[in-house]
Amino acid sequence: MMMAVSSAGKDGKMGSADAGKYVRYTPEQVDALERLYHECPKPSSLRRQQLIRECPILSNIEPRQIKVWFQNRRCREKQRKEASRLQTVNRKLTAMNKLLMEENDRLQKQVAQLVYENSYFRQQTQNVATLATTDTSCESVVTSGQQHATSQRPPKDASPAGLMSIAEETLTEFLSKATGTAVEWIQMPGMKPGPDSIGIIAISHGCTGVAARACGLVSLEPARVAEILKDRPSWCHDCRAVDVMNVLTTPNGGTIELLYMQLYALTTLAPARDFWLMRYTSVLEDGSVVVCERSLNNTQNGPSMPPVQHFVRAEMMPSGYLIRPCDGGGSIIHIVDHMELEPWSVPEVLRPLYESSTLLAQRTTSAALRQLRQISQEISQPPTSGWGRRPAALRALSQKLSKGFNEAVNGFMDEGWSVMESDGIDDVTILVNSSLGKMVGANNYYDNGFSTMNNAVLCARASMLLQKVPPQLVLQFLREHRSEWADSSIDAYAAAAIKAVPCSLPGSHCGSIGGQVILPLAHTIENEEFMEVVRLENVGCYREDILMPGEIFLLQLCSGLDEKSVGTSAELIFAPIDASFSDDAPLLPSGFRIISIDSTKDVSSPKCTLDLTSALEAGPAGRAFGDHSGYCGSDKSVMTIAFQFAFETQLQESVASMARQYVRSIISSVQRVALALSPSRFGSLTGSMLSPGTPEAQTLARWICQSYRCYLGAELFKPSNVAGESILKALWHHSDAVLCCSLKALPVFTFANQAGLDMLETTLVALQDITLEKIFDDNGRKTLFSELPQIMQQGFICLQGGICLSSMGRPVSYERAVAWKVSNDVDDAQCMCFMFINWSFV
Repeated sequence: MMMAVSSAGKDGKMGSADAGKYVRYTPEQVDALERLYHECPKPSSLRRQQLIRECPILSNIEPRQIKVWFQNRRCREKQRKEASRLQTVNRKLTAMNKLLMEENDRLQKQVAQLVYENSYFRQQTQNVATLATTDTSCESVVTSGQQHATSQRPPKDASPAGLMSIAEETLTEFLSKATGTAVEWIQMPGMKPGPDSIGIIAISHGCTGVAARACGLVSLEPARVAEILKDRPSWCHDCRAVDVMNVLTTPNGGTIELLYMQLYALTTLAPARDFWLMRYTSVLEDGSVVVCERSLNNTQNGPSMPPVQHFVRAEMMPSGYLIRPCDGGGSIIHIVDHMELEPWSVPEVLRPLYESSTLLAQRTTSAALRQLRQISQEISQPPTSGWGRRPAALRALSQKLSKGFNEAVNGFMDEGWSVMESDGIDDVTILVNSSLGKMVGANNYYDNGFSTMNNAVLCARASMLLQKVPPQLVLQFLREHRSEWADSSIDAYAAAAIKAVPCSLPGSHCGSIGGQVILPLAHTIENEEFMEVVRLENVGCYREDILMPGEIFLLQLCSGLDEKSVGTSAELIFAPIDASFSDDAPLLPSGFRIISIDSTKDVSSPKCTLDLTSALEAGPAGRAFGDHSGYCGSDKSVMTIAFQFAFETQLQESVASMARQYVRSIISSVQRVALALSPSRFGSLTGSMLSPGTPEAQTLARWICQSYRCYLGAELFKPSNVAGESILKALWHHSDAVLCCSLKALPVFTFANQAGLDMLETTLVALQDITLEKIFDDNGRKTLFSELPQIMQQGFICLQGGICLSSMGRPVSYERAVAWKVSNDVDDAQCMCFMFINWSFV
């Protein structure tokens, strides 16, 4: 090995070797230097001198020459790493350029097709008069052509030949979507392709059902990619199970599988979906692996699967994965998901969830690509974080958290869940599961030898509608400000369930949360999903004979919370864990999921009128948590809440009561947070309405009570020498639902107290979108509008009990209702007020 060394001293004189000459090192000398380099790439002067003394073969080399050798060696190592990095980036850019060129070719074909169709339809329009005067022979030609095409199609039935015919047709349709123009694709908003991006994500425009498409590059071989993607439950959190019912081998060396797949429902207000599928795996001539799927239905005369109780049978149109080998290693992947999710089966307010290609792209299509990139990175760059856990173990924990939360939200009977009887108010549903081992990953015994004391699990779940607030922002607040909504005694009770000690219900001797420390655990490449350990500090729960520890640990999974994340859903799922944090620790996940509901309805800006909402106008002060005044996302989102508790069977009623109260308090807290974070002009309820500095709010509350006393001759509530602000508080906390609506041709609600908001399942800001007629059925509307003139003449009317509807479409029964005109101090009518007495969800 030849090395150039510089032996000039500070005075410019040469040492023992002339400047600019090469020093020849023997192989033994190079080996000795390399060994030291691997031990210490940058040795000190003393270490270099020690090396010369310990290695006689280096005795004829000066320390300065050895120093130069190490400098050059470090430089070569740096250049090698940089060259390797540039080669990797170049491969990515080359593959991405290939993808973009293919995408450009596809778009050009699509443009040409649209131009041709436009020209054709223009010609047809010009010839319509001529065609109208001709005979109908053209119809017979078209009909005969269709009959001829139909007769040429191969038979389709449950035989291997019939399944092969369906498989080949599925393959052709899938490839036309993945690389052709069968579907018009538009780039998903917010996605920017590039060498560091997850890939090219697109959603469908104007096609049947919902569809999403992704293209990307990963450094995994096609066979490995196909293996990962076919294991859908491992990367799709919404997939409950995929059962392979039968496998057939095709003449071309491929396989046909008959699958039964179940998907979780995303909210408690909709049923789960299932699919009866055929999956065809084959290898093309160019070495590409294709995995395509489609639903089997009666029209194809193929094998059938009877309906399953509590599931809605959805349809998967030709979808799948095209995996092409890439020059230099790795794979180029095309993913297509195309489904018809039967929106008719859910309440109208939720149908946009099942008509949203963006939601499909976020939760399924991009999730597949993200899983591949994550595994690829873990193979090439083994992580050093994760508290010593392997990436596969961390992914398994993430899957356990998500699966446990989804099982709680869905409450399947085949998992042992049963619904408890309601307490008369159906806002919170209570489910009980007494099946053995319900705690996800639970063992019958813990390391200390004690058996588990709790033999059943209770789940309290609810869904609510949020208005005009970003889902990510709400969950960020809930994550970072847990003390604003969580109850320390409930946390202590939940933590006690995973310990081998008896635990009783939380009582009045409970401490409060002093703070939390968030410890990062793992995250995906783009921080779309991350896992962490939360340590709750200074939590004490005192009982007669037991003092709970001062710290509680939670394993927490967050997704869609990053400010740069693209999509319409966000989740915050957590479960108490023991300090030992073993991989097989029992998990009872609880948490929140918020999904935006896309809406094409234009909502006009509210007009300024003298009502309670006008008093909630945001002032110059900043918001409690961030400034999102520019938020222009979906107007509505649905939030799903599910909390699980382990308990002993004899305490079922007590735990159920505790869980109901806890979830209801969380709902109230979330509503306050949503109002405070809303970018609309109304600001925070607690910060404006209940403060002495809002005279309009106090005035309207006084007018409501004053008019009630004037027209009905009774007090709305018993005042005890209260000031205006206390009247406002008493009205807000009144047990009956009190709502005000405008005096317009189409009255809209302008204010509701807390009970009124609960009854309508909405927020104070969202009231502006609800008209009076929407909450009544046909009979109620007829009665109401026939009595409206009487309100203006007499000042009030009394309505008999009946049924009205919440904003979520749920029926609400009320014992009776009173409506009266609200007048100001000079007897000018301002609005109408309704009070629904003894209401409850049916």
